[in-house]
Amino acid sequence: MQYKEWLNEWLELYVKASTKERTYQKYRMQAERYLFPALGEFELEKLTAGELQKFSVSLQHRGLAPNSVNFIVAILKASLKKGVALGIVDRQFADAIVRPKQRTGQVTCFTKAEQKKIENYILEKQKPFLYGILLCLYTGLRIGELLALTWDDVDLKKGTLSVTKSCHDSWGQNKYVKVFDTTKTASSERIIPLPKQIVSILKLVKRQTCGRFVVVGKSEYGAQIRSYQRTFGHLLKILNIEHRGFHTLRHTFATRAIEVGMDVKTLSEILGHRNPSVTLRRYAHSLIEHKTEMMNKVGHLLV
Repeated sequence: MQYKEWLNEWLELYVKASTKERTYQKYRMQAERYLFPALGEFELEKLTAGELQKFSVSLQHRGLAPNSVNFIVAILKASLKKGVALGIVDRQFADAIVRPKQRTGQVTCFTKAEQKKIENYILEKQKPFLYGILLCLYTGLRIGELLALTWDDVDLKKGTLSVTKSCHDSWGQNKYVKVFDTTKTASSERIIPLPKQIVSILKLVKRQTCGRFVVVGKSEYGAQIRSYQRTFGHLLKILNIEHRGFHTLRHTFATRAIEVGMDVKTLSEILGHRNPSVTLRRYAHSLIEHKTEMMNKVGHLLV
């Protein structure tokens, strides 16, 4: 059997059946772009350790980032591992691949001055659909979680917000459509206590708008991700703030939370991370600043 035959079968019967549609599409896109062309014609028994290593190195020579190479190799490895388990492949050599070191990207956030400019602009304009940006700055919501929020998820009396679903844009019928899905991971389902100031703003938004969704849009299903990202980019341009992705709002929330003394376990649960170690790795730079401040306070005892 050729690898392309098995890869296609694995994607359809195993990946599609056990992952979210978006994940399956991501796997298939990478497979069609890199694995099918480079390794598809090989007979499975001829996929040696040397051939797999050559493939990995060729990806690096094409200028792909280490994280991208590792993701593609992970697809290759998982497909061959399943083949071995089913007896389709006698053995697989993917474990022998030497992959590039994966680096965690530097987390960036808005400065306090930039954050204040964003907040003041939104509060001054009082446009309901902009308040979603403010909500992210004070809850750390991902954009998919934000735009999937309905008023049923918000308890204004208790001052809490339930994250139970997410959404993404998918290309269909010659346009992007909003698709609703489960949260990123099981741990992403969570209840977030809201600051009292945010509760007051949400009450105002609810009075000013109609419909099910917290962030309004042109359709009954609320704002779409691409449209809202463009809105955010336009806002930064108006305020003369360097362009950064929407996810920077989440990083900014986490950084400010650490700065005011929130413990990592609480922050981890609010962000929906699997465990606090994920939060520690991602926001180590912020923790260093916080630790330095705390140590200086201890140092004052010496005076």
